[in-house]
Amino acid sequence: MSITRQAIATMPDSPIIDVWRLGVGRSDVIGLWAGESDLPTPQAFCDAASRALAAGHTFYSPNRGIPQLRDAIRAYYDRLSGIRVADECIAVTSGGMNAVMLVAQAIIEPGDNVVCVTPSWPNILRAVTITGADVRSVPLNCGDDGWHLDLQRLFDACDARTKAIYYASPGNPTGWMMEAGQQKQLLEFARSRGISILADEVYQRIVYDRPYAPSVLEIATPDDAVFVINSFSKAWLMTGWRMGWLVYPRSMLDTFEKLIQFNTSGAQAFLQAGAAAALDEGEPVIESFVARCRGGRRIVLDRLHALKGVHVTPTSASFYLMFSIDGVADTLEFCKRAVHEAGLGLAPGIAFGEESAHQIRLCYARSDASLIEAMDRLETLLRGRP
Repeated sequence: MSITRQAIATMPDSPIIDVWRLGVGRSDVIGLWAGESDLPTPQAFCDAASRALAAGHTFYSPNRGIPQLRDAIRAYYDRLSGIRVADECIAVTSGGMNAVMLVAQAIIEPGDNVVCVTPSWPNILRAVTITGADVRSVPLNCGDDGWHLDLQRLFDACDARTKAIYYASPGNPTGWMMEAGQQKQLLEFARSRGISILADEVYQRIVYDRPYAPSVLEIATPDDAVFVINSFSKAWLMTGWRMGWLVYPRSMLDTFEKLIQFNTSGAQAFLQAGAAAALDEGEPVIESFVARCRGGRRIVLDRLHALKGVHVTPTSASFYLMFSIDGVADTLEFCKRAVHEAGLGLAPGIAFGEESAHQIRLCYARSDASLIEAMDRLETLLRGRP
């Protein structure tokens, strides 16, 4: 007899993990399956963490993060777009996913539902399920001109049990962005219905047609039921550090003090010193990384467009592309085959929702040489398929 909760026991692994397990540790596999660059964390950030470690910053830290990092987050928002965030509205978290779980624990109860813009990173939807709530998916429209959200369809999906609306902008896996006009309409709707907004802004800086994507914090007040997730993983090249932050309504200071205490008791102080350095000194790093991704995006787009029967959905943000292949309905099986036969790691669209089951995601946050070789392998695989 299993003692595991039914919701957990029946929860499947992400199909991305199913593919990843086939090739992890193999030096001959080019892994474009994960949302991660092949660049290490910049030395300046590592040095700041090392100095803090050497200086004895190895003790418990405040639940919401060390003042140095909270101040750096506030200064970052002010410097980037003039957003003023009060200190009591900020918590440092052990990665973006920890921030999501904290919000879920704080506001979602069994029997609630959360309306989610999809395709979406699957971990977000699993967090809703873990709390005992239901996920209501509202798929983006996908066309030759990119991804689009029908905002009225999103509103119509909400009912008396809807506790929150979740969206990622820019999104994973789509790169779709919610523009400021739609954010304003969404905020007005959420206010009128007493629904919380959970905005994932992890990819806010990885944008190719402007310096950064719009943030709902630019229009929200400290008292709005708005929760914004961010992470050091992507733009600052710190995936393995597991460092992120959360901006939440002013009234929930005590709530997150308690929840962090009972979940992690706070992130490591010496790692937080490295994260503060990333915010204080990291603009040249972000600029260089975005330029590198822009070049990688062009390589991949040009090669995919040249392949017969391959259809790419364009986007101007994140470091992913979604594409479909004529005659390939089971993308999970295709991605497994790509590992075995071509040494190429891709992510099946089914991982992000039924609506993207026919698509494949690749991450182009890698060196030009690696991407060129990956596209060579994909072309060879497609040429030889039955």
